[in-house]
Amino acid sequence: MKKILFLLIFTGALAYGVLNYHFILMDNGVKVLKKIELTFQDTFVDARGEKKIKLLLKPSLVKAGIKSAIDKAGQSMK
Repeated sequence: MKKILFLLIFTGALAYGVLNYHFILMDNGVKVLKKIELTFQDTFVDARGEKKIKLLLKPSLVKAGIKSAIDKAGQSMK
């Protein structure tokens, strides 16, 4: 019974964590941005190569600060 309760608490905490952050795969690593709204939308995002332009059209990512993350990633590659 304790294992089931622990598993439920762990799963709930993991789901809550996933709801709170955007995990963005960049060319040089993974960036984590705090979400503005608790949703599963745009939780895991691929921003490698030319896909970065499409991300600037998503309001939830723009509010979270994707532009500054892309700018910093571009500066670190120079």
